[in-house]
Amino acid sequence: MREIEVSRITDVVERLCIEANEHLPEDVKTALRRFRAEEDGRIACGVLDTIIENFEVADREGVPVCQDTGMACVFLEIGQEVHLTGGALREAVDEGVRRGYEKGYLRKSVVADPIRRTNTGDNTPAMLYTEIVPGDEIRITVGPKGFGSENMSAIRMFKPSQGLEGIRRFVVETVEQAGPNPCPPMVVGVGIGGTFDKAALLAKKALMRPVDSHHPDPFYAQLEDELLQEINALGIGPQGFGGRTTAIGLNIETMPTHIAGMPCAVNISCHVTRHKTEVI
Repeated sequence: MREIEVSRITDVVERLCIEANEHLPEDVKTALRRFRAEEDGRIACGVLDTIIENFEVADREGVPVCQDTGMACVFLEIGQEVHLTGGALREAVDEGVRRGYEKGYLRKSVVADPIRRTNTGDNTPAMLYTEIVPGDEIRITVGPKGFGSENMSAIRMFKPSQGLEGIRRFVVETVEQAGPNPCPPMVVGVGIGGTFDKAALLAKKALMRPVDSHHPDPFYAQLEDELLQEINALGIGPQGFGGRTTAIGLNIETMPTHIAGMPCAVNISCHVTRHKTEVI
Protein backbone atom coordinates (compact mmCIF):
# COMPACT_ATOMS: atom_id res chain seq x y z
CA MET A 1 0.00 0.00 0.00
CA ARG A 2 1.37 3.42 -1.02
CA GLU A 3 0.23 6.55 0.79
CA ILE A 4 -0.29 9.76 -1.21
CA GLU A 5 -1.16 13.09 0.39
CA VAL A 6 -4.12 14.70 -1.33
CA SER A 7 -2.18 17.98 -1.27
CA ARG A 8 -0.04 16.50 -4.07
CA ILE A 9 -3.17 16.13 -6.18
CA THR A 10 -4.04 19.78 -5.47
CA ASP A 11 -0.61 20.92 -6.65
CA VAL A 12 -0.79 18.89 -9.87
CA VAL A 13 -4.34 19.98 -10.71
CA GLU A 14 -3.35 23.63 -10.15
CA ARG A 15 -0.44 23.32 -12.56
CA LEU A 16 -2.34 21.34 -15.19
CA CYS A 17 -5.21 23.84 -15.26
CA ILE A 18 -2.74 26.54 -16.29
CA GLU A 19 -0.63 24.45 -18.66
CA ALA A 20 -3.62 22.92 -20.46
CA ASN A 21 -5.10 26.36 -21.07
CA GLU A 22 -1.86 27.86 -22.36
CA HIS A 23 -0.45 25.02 -24.47
CA LEU A 24 -2.33 22.85 -26.95
CA PRO A 25 -1.24 19.20 -27.08
CA GLU A 26 1.42 18.55 -29.71
CA ASP A 27 -0.84 16.13 -31.60
CA VAL A 28 -3.45 18.87 -32.03
CA LYS A 29 -0.84 21.37 -33.24
CA THR A 30 0.55 18.84 -35.70
CA ALA A 31 -2.93 18.04 -37.02
CA LEU A 32 -3.77 21.71 -37.52
CA ARG A 33 -0.55 22.28 -39.47
CA ARG A 34 -1.13 19.15 -41.55
CA PHE A 35 -4.69 20.09 -42.46
CA ARG A 36 -3.53 23.61 -43.29
CA ALA A 37 -1.05 22.17 -45.78
CA GLU A 38 -3.87 20.19 -47.41
CA GLU A 39 -6.42 23.02 -47.43
CA ASP A 40 -7.07 24.82 -50.72
CA GLY A 41 -9.79 27.31 -49.82
CA ARG A 42 -8.50 30.88 -49.65
CA ILE A 43 -10.58 31.93 -46.63
CA ALA A 44 -10.07 28.54 -44.96
CA CYS A 45 -6.30 28.87 -45.33
CA GLY A 46 -6.41 32.33 -43.79
CA VAL A 47 -8.44 31.12 -40.82
CA LEU A 48 -6.11 28.17 -40.21
CA ASP A 49 -3.09 30.49 -40.44
CA THR A 50 -4.66 32.67 -37.74
CA ILE A 51 -5.43 29.63 -35.55
CA ILE A 52 -1.82 28.45 -35.84
CA GLU A 53 -0.48 31.92 -35.09
CA ASN A 54 -2.79 32.09 -32.07
CA PHE A 55 -1.49 28.91 -30.42
CA GLU A 56 2.09 29.90 -31.21
CA VAL A 57 1.57 33.24 -29.43
CA ALA A 58 -0.05 31.44 -26.48
CA ASP A 59 2.96 29.11 -26.24
CA ARG A 60 5.44 31.97 -26.43
CA GLU A 61 3.69 34.44 -24.15
CA GLY A 62 2.22 32.00 -21.64
CA VAL A 63 -1.37 33.16 -22.14
CA PRO A 64 -4.59 31.19 -22.68
CA VAL A 65 -5.21 29.84 -26.18
CA CYS A 66 -8.89 30.84 -25.91
CA GLN A 67 -10.85 33.35 -23.84
CA ASP A 68 -13.19 30.52 -22.80
CA THR A 69 -10.90 28.73 -20.37
CA GLY A 70 -13.53 26.09 -19.86
CA MET A 71 -15.07 24.03 -17.13
CA ALA A 72 -12.35 21.92 -15.50
CA CYS A 73 -12.95 18.25 -16.27
CA VAL A 74 -10.63 16.22 -14.03
CA PHE A 75 -10.07 12.51 -14.66
CA LEU A 76 -8.38 10.47 -11.92
CA GLU A 77 -7.24 6.90 -12.52
CA ILE A 78 -6.46 5.80 -8.97
CA GLY A 79 -4.40 2.69 -8.36
CA GLN A 80 -6.10 0.27 -5.99
CA GLU A 81 -2.89 0.07 -3.95
CA VAL A 82 -3.07 3.79 -3.16
CA HIS A 83 -4.20 5.11 0.21
CA LEU A 84 -5.14 8.80 0.10
CA THR A 85 -4.33 10.77 3.24
CA GLY A 86 -4.56 14.32 4.54
CA GLY A 87 -8.09 15.29 3.55
CA ALA A 88 -11.00 14.76 1.18
CA LEU A 89 -10.29 14.01 -2.47
CA ARG A 90 -13.07 16.22 -3.84
CA GLU A 91 -11.90 19.19 -1.77
CA ALA A 92 -8.30 18.64 -2.90
CA VAL A 93 -9.28 18.65 -6.58
CA ASP A 94 -11.48 21.74 -6.26
CA GLU A 95 -8.72 23.57 -4.40
CA GLY A 96 -6.36 22.81 -7.26
CA VAL A 97 -8.84 24.23 -9.76
CA ARG A 98 -9.42 27.27 -7.56
CA ARG A 99 -5.71 28.03 -7.29
CA GLY A 100 -4.99 27.30 -10.94
CA TYR A 101 -7.69 29.58 -12.30
CA GLU A 102 -6.68 32.36 -9.91
CA LYS A 103 -2.92 32.05 -10.43
CA GLY A 104 -3.25 31.69 -14.21
CA TYR A 105 -5.68 34.62 -14.56
CA LEU A 106 -8.12 32.23 -16.23
CA ARG A 107 -11.75 33.16 -16.79
CA LYS A 108 -14.15 31.82 -14.17
CA SER A 109 -17.10 30.37 -16.06
CA VAL A 110 -18.95 28.16 -13.57
CA VAL A 111 -22.33 29.06 -12.07
CA ALA A 112 -23.50 27.52 -8.80
CA ASP A 113 -27.02 26.77 -10.01
CA PRO A 114 -28.05 25.95 -13.58
CA ILE A 115 -31.20 28.12 -13.41
CA ARG A 116 -30.33 31.02 -11.09
CA ARG A 117 -26.86 31.48 -12.66
CA THR A 118 -24.77 32.96 -9.82
CA ASN A 119 -21.07 32.62 -10.65
CA THR A 120 -19.05 30.64 -8.10
CA GLY A 121 -16.16 33.07 -8.64
CA ASP A 122 -13.39 30.45 -8.76
CA ASN A 123 -14.40 28.01 -11.54
CA THR A 124 -15.28 25.28 -9.04
CA PRO A 125 -16.59 22.71 -8.70
CA ALA A 126 -14.62 20.60 -11.14
CA MET A 127 -16.34 17.88 -13.12
CA LEU A 128 -14.64 14.96 -11.37
CA TYR A 129 -14.41 11.46 -12.87
CA THR A 130 -12.69 8.71 -10.87
CA GLU A 131 -11.74 5.19 -11.87
CA ILE A 132 -10.05 2.51 -9.78
CA VAL A 133 -7.27 0.76 -11.70
CA PRO A 134 -4.47 -1.68 -10.83
CA GLY A 135 -1.24 -0.28 -9.39
CA ASP A 136 0.02 2.25 -6.85
CA GLU A 137 -0.05 5.47 -8.90
CA ILE A 138 -2.59 8.14 -9.75
CA ARG A 139 -2.96 9.34 -13.33
CA ILE A 140 -4.38 12.87 -13.37
CA THR A 141 -5.80 14.42 -16.54
CA VAL A 142 -7.23 17.93 -16.67
CA GLY A 143 -9.30 18.80 -19.73
CA PRO A 144 -10.78 22.33 -19.66
CA LYS A 145 -13.98 22.17 -21.75
CA GLY A 146 -15.46 25.23 -23.41
CA PHE A 147 -19.20 25.33 -23.91
CA GLY A 148 -19.45 26.78 -27.40
CA SER A 149 -18.66 23.25 -28.52
CA GLU A 150 -20.14 21.41 -25.52
CA ASN A 151 -23.55 22.87 -26.36
CA MET A 152 -23.42 21.20 -29.78
CA SER A 153 -23.08 17.69 -28.32
CA ALA A 154 -25.85 15.10 -28.41
CA ILE A 155 -26.87 11.62 -27.25
CA ARG A 156 -29.31 9.15 -28.71
CA MET A 157 -30.62 5.78 -27.54
CA PHE A 158 -30.68 3.61 -30.65
CA LYS A 159 -32.47 0.33 -31.11
CA PRO A 160 -30.01 -2.40 -32.14
CA SER A 161 -31.93 -2.79 -35.41
CA GLN A 162 -30.81 0.72 -36.45
CA GLY A 163 -27.29 -0.68 -36.67
CA LEU A 164 -24.08 0.90 -37.82
CA GLU A 165 -25.82 3.03 -40.43
CA GLY A 166 -27.98 4.68 -37.76
CA ILE A 167 -24.92 5.57 -35.70
CA ARG A 168 -23.00 6.80 -38.74
CA ARG A 169 -25.87 9.07 -39.79
CA PHE A 170 -26.32 10.40 -36.24
CA VAL A 171 -22.65 11.36 -35.85
CA VAL A 172 -22.47 13.17 -39.18
CA GLU A 173 -25.83 14.91 -38.72
CA THR A 174 -24.83 16.11 -35.25
CA VAL A 175 -21.74 17.78 -36.72
CA GLU A 176 -23.69 19.16 -39.66
CA GLN A 177 -26.31 20.72 -37.39
CA ALA A 178 -23.56 22.20 -35.22
CA GLY A 179 -22.22 24.05 -38.25
CA PRO A 180 -19.95 26.97 -37.33
CA ASN A 181 -21.10 27.17 -33.68
CA PRO A 182 -18.36 25.01 -32.10
CA CYS A 183 -15.54 27.02 -33.75
CA PRO A 184 -14.40 24.40 -36.28
CA PRO A 185 -12.17 22.70 -37.13
CA MET A 186 -13.49 20.37 -34.46
CA VAL A 187 -12.40 17.25 -32.65
CA VAL A 188 -15.27 14.78 -32.33
CA GLY A 189 -15.56 12.28 -29.49
CA VAL A 190 -17.96 9.38 -29.98
CA GLY A 191 -19.09 7.00 -27.24
CA ILE A 192 -20.95 3.80 -28.17
CA GLY A 193 -22.35 1.32 -25.67
CA GLY A 194 -22.92 1.12 -21.94
CA THR A 195 -25.93 3.00 -20.61
CA PHE A 196 -27.28 6.52 -21.21
CA ASP A 197 -24.76 8.07 -18.82
CA LYS A 198 -21.82 5.82 -19.74
CA ALA A 199 -22.09 6.60 -23.45
CA ALA A 200 -21.72 10.31 -22.68
CA LEU A 201 -18.67 9.65 -20.49
CA LEU A 202 -17.12 7.50 -23.22
CA ALA A 203 -17.54 10.38 -25.68
CA LYS A 204 -15.90 12.78 -23.24
CA LYS A 205 -13.00 10.39 -22.65
CA ALA A 206 -12.57 10.00 -26.41
CA LEU A 207 -11.64 13.70 -26.53
CA MET A 208 -8.76 13.03 -24.12
CA ARG A 209 -7.10 10.72 -26.65
CA PRO A 210 -4.53 12.06 -29.12
CA VAL A 211 -6.16 12.98 -32.43
CA ASP A 212 -3.63 10.83 -34.28
CA SER A 213 -4.48 7.68 -32.29
CA HIS A 214 -6.84 4.89 -33.32
CA HIS A 215 -9.24 2.55 -31.57
CA PRO A 216 -7.46 -0.77 -30.88
CA ASP A 217 -10.20 -2.69 -32.71
CA PRO A 218 -9.57 -2.42 -36.49
CA PHE A 219 -13.34 -2.27 -37.12
CA TYR A 220 -13.72 0.92 -35.07
CA ALA A 221 -10.39 2.31 -36.26
CA GLN A 222 -11.68 2.13 -39.82
CA LEU A 223 -14.98 3.70 -38.73
CA GLU A 224 -13.05 6.60 -37.17
CA ASP A 225 -11.32 7.28 -40.49
CA GLU A 226 -14.51 6.95 -42.52
CA LEU A 227 -16.52 9.27 -40.26
CA LEU A 228 -13.75 11.89 -40.31
CA GLN A 229 -13.78 11.81 -44.11
CA GLU A 230 -17.58 12.12 -44.22
CA ILE A 231 -17.51 15.06 -41.81
CA ASN A 232 -14.83 16.88 -43.80
CA ALA A 233 -16.87 16.32 -46.96
CA LEU A 234 -19.63 18.48 -45.42
CA GLY A 235 -17.68 21.58 -46.40
CA ILE A 236 -18.37 23.53 -43.20
CA GLY A 237 -14.70 24.40 -42.98
CA PRO A 238 -12.68 26.48 -40.50
CA GLN A 239 -14.98 28.77 -38.50
CA GLY A 240 -17.79 27.84 -40.90
CA PHE A 241 -16.38 29.72 -43.90
CA GLY A 242 -16.19 26.61 -46.08
CA GLY A 243 -13.29 24.34 -46.93
CA ARG A 244 -11.93 20.84 -46.57
CA THR A 245 -11.16 21.09 -42.84
CA THR A 246 -14.28 20.73 -40.68
CA ALA A 247 -12.68 18.32 -38.19
CA ILE A 248 -9.06 17.41 -37.46
CA GLY A 249 -9.82 14.25 -35.51
CA LEU A 250 -12.54 11.78 -34.53
CA ASN A 251 -12.09 9.25 -31.73
CA ILE A 252 -14.46 6.44 -30.76
CA GLU A 253 -14.66 4.75 -27.36
CA THR A 254 -16.82 1.67 -26.85
CA MET A 255 -18.00 -0.71 -24.12
CA PRO A 256 -20.49 -3.58 -23.78
CA THR A 257 -24.19 -2.75 -23.59
CA HIS A 258 -27.60 -4.36 -23.04
CA ILE A 259 -29.14 -6.63 -25.69
CA ALA A 260 -32.04 -4.19 -26.08
CA GLY A 261 -30.03 -1.01 -26.61
CA MET A 262 -27.25 0.74 -28.49
CA PRO A 263 -26.54 4.14 -26.86
CA CYS A 264 -24.43 6.61 -28.83
CA ALA A 265 -23.13 10.00 -27.67
CA VAL A 266 -21.27 12.67 -29.63
CA ASN A 267 -19.16 15.13 -27.65
CA ILE A 268 -17.91 17.94 -29.86
CA SER A 269 -14.81 19.98 -29.09
CA CYS A 270 -13.43 23.02 -30.89
CA HIS A 271 -9.90 23.15 -32.33
CA VAL A 272 -8.78 24.19 -28.82
CA THR A 273 -9.03 20.60 -27.56
CA ARG A 274 -7.04 20.96 -24.34
CA HIS A 275 -5.89 18.27 -21.96
CA LYS A 276 -2.80 17.65 -19.89
CA THR A 277 -1.81 14.54 -17.94
CA GLU A 278 0.59 13.80 -15.09
CA VAL A 279 1.22 10.62 -13.09
CA ILE A 280 2.10 10.74 -9.39
